Amino acid sequence: MEHITLLLAIVVVTALVFDFTNGFHDTANAMATTISTGAMKPKTAVAMSAVLNLIGAFLSVEVAKTISGGIVNEDGIRTEVIFAALVGAILWNLLTWLLGLPSSSSHALFGGLIGAAVMSAGWSSINGGTVVTKVLLPAIAAPLVAGIAAMLATRLTYRINRNVTDPNQQKSTAKGYRAGQIASAGLVSLAHGTNDAQKTMGIITLALVTSGVLAPGSNPPLWVIVSAGIAIALGTYLGGWRIIRTMGKGLTDLKPPQGFAAQTSAATVILASSHLGFSLSTTQSCSGAVMGAGLGRKGGVVRWSTATRMFVAWGLTLPAAGLVGAGAEFLTKQGTWGITVTAILLVGGSFAIWLASRRQPVDHTNVNDTDGDEPQGVVTTAIAAVQPPPVGAAASDLTTTIPAPASAPDDPARPPVKV
Repeated sequence: MEHITLLLAIVVVTALVFDFTNGFHDTANAMATTISTGAMKPKTAVAMSAVLNLIGAFLSVEVAKTISGGIVNEDGIRTEVIFAALVGAILWNLLTWLLGLPSSSSHALFGGLIGAAVMSAGWSSINGGTVVTKVLLPAIAAPLVAGIAAMLATRLTYRINRNVTDPNQQKSTAKGYRAGQIASAGLVSLAHGTNDAQKTMGIITLALVTSGVLAPGSNPPLWVIVSAGIAIALGTYLGGWRIIRTMGKGLTDLKPPQGFAAQTSAATVILASSHLGFSLSTTQSCSGAVMGAGLGRKGGVVRWSTATRMFVAWGLTLPAAGLVGAGAEFLTKQGTWGITVTAILLVGGSFAIWLASRRQPVDHTNVNDTDGDEPQGVVTTAIAAVQPPPVGAAASDLTTTIPAPASAPDDPARPPVKV
């Protein structure tokens, strides 16, 4: 019993570490566009996001119930399985953070949980229907819905303001959109706390159920809600600057009206899914909204090379975290020494990734710097090459000299040039 109690404590602490990584990994969801457009200073933005993440953790427990009693069958799942699942999720989160890729912390957690559960008790331990309806389908639908909504909202915004030509009105409109960006960023932060903090609550509740501390189907205790909210808020305040740079500057160049449209669309999708108990990826929703906003502005460009790397990371998240979770569960099944080795590998891998990140640090001072724009494609280059010259009067002192073709003096085929 003492071993189980110690293991349960390790699982709870590891779950809160995952929640912390979830916070700094997903800060970009709420604040990347606000920071990139200059609506808020970087440190102020992440501080506001952290507070609202904490508040959002107390608004609902529907997603937590989906995780604690929906994805896997609680009967036959050991506490070690939860630990192995968290190992897979944390390492994938840290790796994608190092690469600056806005992958899904949610799918990393689900992948780790599914892989560990299958290694422990076989495929029968997975509720396939719940995985499809509340994880996979929202993963496909959320970025599409958020992207289309953001694109339409952006086009509508620019159409409404197309006749605003007075400089004072333009300044007033820009200030209004910046204020709207701040408000919508706060809404995304609130939605993120409501959706993502609950995932850690669900994992801790599942661990408590498998250890016999709680009855199956129980809601998360208050101390679980409070600790998960604080952990994700602290991670958010730390700021995932690498991913903020990718979403704010790497996908597309956003103006304040686009940022406002993107964040409002993403927040609407996230809050609606939280109410319905769908554990979607806030990262995918926000990334889809950013790309939609980029396409919605005339002349806007989405950097598809960056987007393609992001799509690949999305597709790899579930299976990659699942494989790591399954490997970790294989070790933990060996007993105490296996659990110890798994913990050492988790700490060592995390430290190695952190050391690698120090080679090219990214923080609030250089988050809006870019390593260089994406090279223009063939079509963009061709269009730029055939653009007509600017309309206007020719300069009075502009002269053009066309040299006469050279010819040999004794060439009878060429008449002499008259001067």
